[in-house]
Amino acid sequence: MAGRFAPRTPTTRTTIRGGHIPVPHTRSHTRSHEHADDLDLGLTLGPLRRGPADPTFRVTADGSVWRASRTPDGAGTLRVRLRGGAAEAEAWGPGGPWLLDRLPALLGADDDPTAFVPRHKLLVLTHRARRGLRLTRTGLVLESLIPSILEQKVTTHEAYAAWRLLVRKYGEPAPGPAPDGMHVMPDARTWAMIPSWEWHRANVDGKRSATIVRAARVAARLEEAAHMAPADARGRLELIPGIGPWTSAETIQRSNGAPDEVTTGDLHLPGIVGWALAGDRTADDTAMLELLAPYEGQRHRAARLILLSGRVPPRRAPRMTPGDIRSI
Repeated sequence: MAGRFAPRTPTTRTTIRGGHIPVPHTRSHTRSHEHADDLDLGLTLGPLRRGPADPTFRVTADGSVWRASRTPDGAGTLRVRLRGGAAEAEAWGPGGPWLLDRLPALLGADDDPTAFVPRHKLLVLTHRARRGLRLTRTGLVLESLIPSILEQKVTTHEAYAAWRLLVRKYGEPAPGPAPDGMHVMPDARTWAMIPSWEWHRANVDGKRSATIVRAARVAARLEEAAHMAPADARGRLELIPGIGPWTSAETIQRSNGAPDEVTTGDLHLPGIVGWALAGDRTADDTAMLELLAPYEGQRHRAARLILLSGRVPPRRAPRMTPGDIRSI
């Protein structure tokens, strides 16, 4: 286990600031979680950030990571920062206690990086250089599923812009003293009620918006996937028309902390993996999975380390659009 959650040790405390009557936006709880000495907060929580201007995610000058989330108990804001061997967290809003209860999993306490045995020089070097990487587990499906649907078959630039616009317009300001502009994403009912012209203004086509609406209407059933085995969780998501292997993998990697759920159907990932491990820039999904076969059980981590290595095939043509084009 990467860390130890100790709710009854002197490093764990709960405080309420303000009067005796709790106010959701001013009530504050704090927790401390002992973690592995090499934990890297940016590497671990980075996949939860949807672009540099994500209204649900912020990194401040003191190194704190702020997240605004829609939990089963309502909106919550979480602030995490590392001090010595502990991660200090503070949370606000009705969802704050829920976020704090799951702080260890968020910081990779359920992840076992020692299960990964690198067999290629590039992975040996990157694994050593990125020892602080842990695979996060949010326990929240919809907050990763919706932005993944928005990323289907468009550039990340377009998807991030749509996410920002929709969250700011239909979400709510993050509880507590969150940095300016932070918002909690809309609840499922609100996603399902967004009118067609607003999807159009956000440059979201009918196929993607319809998929989000279908998912929102069965949100409770989809959230159950966070407690399922990764393969079963992906199967649950893929019952929704418009959600395929690419989207389910991208979601479950975050919500379930799944180390083996490698993304297939991506325009660029097979070529990157092929180039890094075999010098083959033309690799497809089949070739990629063959190259990752020695890492079965840890294939997502292997692919993540390859991306973090920065080793990508040289471009043959000028870059046409920012970001990656996604599949479903």
